[in-house]
Amino acid sequence: MNADTRIYLDHAATTPVDKRVLKAMLPFFTKTFGNSASMHSFGLEAEKALDEAREKLAQALSCTKEEVFFTSGGTESDNLAILGTVRRFKREGKGKHIITTQIEHHAVLHAIQHLERKEGFSVTYLPVSKDGFVSVSSVENAITPETILISIMHANNEIGSIQPIKQIGELARRKSILFHTDAVQTFGKLSTNVNDLNVDLLSASSHKLYGPKGVGLLFVRKGTPIESINFGGGHERGLRSGTENISGIVGFAEASRLAQENLEKEAEREKRLRDKLIHGVLKVEGSWLNGSRENRLPNNANFGFDFIEGEGIVLYLSDRGIAASTGSACSSHDLKPSHVLTAIGLPPEKAHSSLRLTLGRSTKPKHVSYTIEKIIEVVAKLRELSPLKKGVEFKTSAGWKEDEHEHGVECKH
Repeated sequence: MNADTRIYLDHAATTPVDKRVLKAMLPFFTKTFGNSASMHSFGLEAEKALDEAREKLAQALSCTKEEVFFTSGGTESDNLAILGTVRRFKREGKGKHIITTQIEHHAVLHAIQHLERKEGFSVTYLPVSKDGFVSVSSVENAITPETILISIMHANNEIGSIQPIKQIGELARRKSILFHTDAVQTFGKLSTNVNDLNVDLLSASSHKLYGPKGVGLLFVRKGTPIESINFGGGHERGLRSGTENISGIVGFAEASRLAQENLEKEAEREKRLRDKLIHGVLKVEGSWLNGSRENRLPNNANFGFDFIEGEGIVLYLSDRGIAASTGSACSSHDLKPSHVLTAIGLPPEKAHSSLRLTLGRSTKPKHVSYTIEKIIEVVAKLRELSPLKKGVEFKTSAGWKEDEHEHGVECKH
């Protein structure tokens, strides 16, 4: 690698738009620019594109196109799924209890917390194991006669833990309780057949699978009671008002088509690189993996390091051309550690030390090798500077080299 090296390992945050997706989108900015609600030929062209995109995304979910509703992204989809269903139930006097987990994305947690604090709902926030998994039995034990909705994410955005959604869905169906899953991190990476998953509602977002930002979808199973949470011209069959973003929706559909074509092959490729990365980084003394070694997203690795903070690692890696992120929610205004990492049992000082690396289509073996090398270098440097490391000596990690054997990485101490 050279001085101009730029390696992007933050695909859980967003992905670049695929060139083929951009090509599909371009005509809808200038040539086919009509409003799909208009009755003239320009509007009819846009409506046709909207219908075709809806059909493509329905195929990826194994549902009907009438069950796909377009939104501005994962956050809106989560909000609509939660607020739109429980408010409908409340209005009909059918219960006020919601079940979720302690490690949900803030788009789910903050919506549910609002309902709890402002609208009189009761909520059970289920704990998770040290690897980040919720148990089906804990979900079952939390159910009451008042339970109207269960919302549990398909896979966690920080530590990659993949939840037993199918089994939870079977339970919810037996109990006649609506089940929503946030699949923002899994749509386009894992199978999201809504019938296999036994879900009534599923949220997804375009920019996580090489599509444009600002576009998402909500799958709503036919017959699911739900009402709009915004008001306007009655678009999306009255559920989500607002002129549809045709170019973005077309891009989302094309991104989904491309992802589905190569889903299993790409997942296996990224998993091999992820395992090589995990094997190499865990050679660093005083390091650990957050989450399960196996049952995690194929592109996700989240590490912790004794005596240093994740923000420092991210900044030093950025100086070396590597884009990463920290699982800690720290900022200059908010010094709270990640709610996900504290939920799996890490004390605040260890939660603050996390580093999240998420791979993508552009990630190559040489990028992983370079990243391992630089993490070893950066961690050693930060520990030299750390006032937290008093009296603790770590073995040097000098001498790291490639090895074609186990996962392709070896680190000599």
